[in-house]
Amino acid sequence: MEYQNYYETLGLKRNASQAEIKKAFRKLAREHHPDAKPGDKDAERRFKLINEANAVLSDPDKRKKYDTLGANWAAYADAGPAGGPAGGFGRTDPGGGRTNVRYEFRTAGGGEFSDFFRTFFGQEAEPAGGGRGRTATAGPSFEDILADMGLNNAATRRPAGGGTSAGNGSGRVAGATAEAVAEIGLEEAYHGTVRRVEIEGKRLDVTIPRGADNGTRVKVSGQGPGGGDLVVVVRVRPHPIFSRKGADLERELPITLKEALLGGDVPVTTLKGRVLLKILPGTQNGRIFRLKGQGMPHLRGDGVGDMLVKVRVVLPRALDSEAEAAAQTFLELVDQPDPR
Repeated sequence: MEYQNYYETLGLKRNASQAEIKKAFRKLAREHHPDAKPGDKDAERRFKLINEANAVLSDPDKRKKYDTLGANWAAYADAGPAGGPAGGFGRTDPGGGRTNVRYEFRTAGGGEFSDFFRTFFGQEAEPAGGGRGRTATAGPSFEDILADMGLNNAATRRPAGGGTSAGNGSGRVAGATAEAVAEIGLEEAYHGTVRRVEIEGKRLDVTIPRGADNGTRVKVSGQGPGGGDLVVVVRVRPHPIFSRKGADLERELPITLKEALLGGDVPVTTLKGRVLLKILPGTQNGRIFRLKGQGMPHLRGDGVGDMLVKVRVVLPRALDSEAEAAAQTFLELVDQPDPR
C-alpha cells in the first residue's frame, strides 16, 4: 500500500492550523462533491481522498501518529504488541493483563477509507456475519509502541508482564466502566445507526440514537469487564456540505445570476432528500433562508431542527462581445443606487 500524503491532498503545509485544515477541506469538498460533478469517477475518487485526509488531520490523535511516523508507518503497522494488533489503546485488568475491548464500525456505504488508512490506524477487521468493518482493538498506547520501535525518547517504557506505562494510572478495578469511541457520519447521526462492540469475547450491537452529537454517551449496563458498564462515546465526523449547531444545520447554496435577479425554484439537498427552495427576485448574495424541519432530530424529546441556507451568487464568466454589449445595455437601464 502506497504512503499517502494527506497534507498534499488538502494543499496544506505540515504546520497548518486546524482552522486552515477545516477551510481547505470545505473548499475542496465542495469542488469535488459527487452532486457537483455527477458521473465523474475521478471527482468521486478525489472526494474520498479529501474526506480521508480530513478524517486524519482534523483528529489530533490521528494527526500526531501520522506526523510522527510518516513514511515509517509500515513499521508501526507491523510492530503490533504481543497479544494484540497494532494501533490499539492500552488498558489493563486487575491481574495485569489486557482487557479485550474493541468496537467495529458498520457503515452502509463501505469503502469509505483506503487500505492505507485502515492499516495505519489499526481499523480493519471482519465483523460477525462476514463483510468488512473497521475495528479499533485494545493494546498498548501509541507512545509505548514508538518506544519499542526506538522512535520515541520517552524515559518510561512499557513494563514487562503487560502493564501500562508510568503515568497511565493503575489497572482497571472489577466492575469499572469501560469506554470505546464510535466515529460516525452526519447521515448516521441523522438516521441513527448501530456499532458492534466486542468485549471479553462477547459481541454486542450498540444502538446510536437519532440526533446523536459529539460527546453523546451511550451506556450499556452490566456488559463491561467484571460486570461493569460499557460506555460508547460518539464522535461525529465533519461533513463537506453541512455544519451543525445543536439541532440546526447550515449550508451554502450556489445560485446563478438569473436566479438571483428574477427568482426561481432551486433544488436543495438535505439529509431527508431534495427540496425546492423558492428564491425571491432580487435576492442578495449572502441572504439566509430558513427551511423548517430540515435539520437534525432532537436527541431528547420530539421535534427536528431547521436548516439555514446561505445563498452564494455565482456570476457568469468570459462574456463574449454580444453578451457583454447586452450586459452593458441592461446595467444602464437598471436604476441601482450606489451601495457604498
